[in-house]
Amino acid sequence: MNRKLVEELQRIVGEDGICLEEPMSRHTTFGVGGPADVMIWPDEEELPQALRLCRQWGEPFCIIGNGSNLLVGDGGIRGVVIGLRRGHEVLRAEGDVLTAGAGVLLPRAAQFAAQHGLSGLEFAAGIPGTAGGAVVMNAGAYGGEMKDVIGSVTVLDTDGTRRHLTCAQLDLGYRRSSVQKQDCIVTEVRLKLVKGDPDAIRSRMEELTEKRREKQPLEYPSAGSTFKRPKGYFAGKLIMDAGLRGFRIGGAQISEKHCGFVINRGGATAQEIRTLMSEVSAKVERQFGVRLEPEVKMIGEF
Repeated sequence: MNRKLVEELQRIVGEDGICLEEPMSRHTTFGVGGPADVMIWPDEEELPQALRLCRQWGEPFCIIGNGSNLLVGDGGIRGVVIGLRRGHEVLRAEGDVLTAGAGVLLPRAAQFAAQHGLSGLEFAAGIPGTAGGAVVMNAGAYGGEMKDVIGSVTVLDTDGTRRHLTCAQLDLGYRRSSVQKQDCIVTEVRLKLVKGDPDAIRSRMEELTEKRREKQPLEYPSAGSTFKRPKGYFAGKLIMDAGLRGFRIGGAQISEKHCGFVINRGGATAQEIRTLMSEVSAKVERQFGVRLEPEVKMIGEF
């Protein structure tokens, strides 16, 4: 990467806001992924400057939050990785509206809502992603989805222009949003919740947390549900019925606890995980005629 660009990025975010050859295994819940050429952590004011600089130099960039739905290749990522955590963690409640910065972790937002007697976000208490990523993917669990609670979002175009989008404009569907097709970044989300009893809200969150603990392999690194739910089926059930419970390639394995999860048993590579996903998908299609599509987003060089 051009040294001058690196110097300019460092001038924007400071020495503590930039790293060269940063291992992406440190920034994904799978715990795998090679180095990014450059990774920066701009705050809200620095982000537009960094985006304009990347555009000016024609340098590719990508955005990550908590890395909870990513599989980064072992060869790493060329260009600039922009982490949206530092400086993007505002949380405030006004009436029945909760505003969360893109870098706020969903469990923290759910706890904050409970503290303020706001119901509707209980389903998100155990989702390890950020608020921004949850909007982009329309994250959901246990019958709830982000589309149920989003009022509006603020996005930043890559030229630095800020816009507000309503929930309708986001065109939210199963694990998708219009943001995925637009050249913009979610920076803030406003959630329309409902006034409720804090104790009842916490009780529901604890109930869902216990369900997760019982049914999901939380003791291993993973990216959550690995495949999208096929219409009329459940991915985990198809995988189990195909005889693939515990199927393993290197350090990558189909969880024995929940077949919808690919886990890193230790020392897995991104290639092993991708190969396992491909073989599982192919076997399920051969046996049942159903094609499993990855819910996990794959980026970087494999």
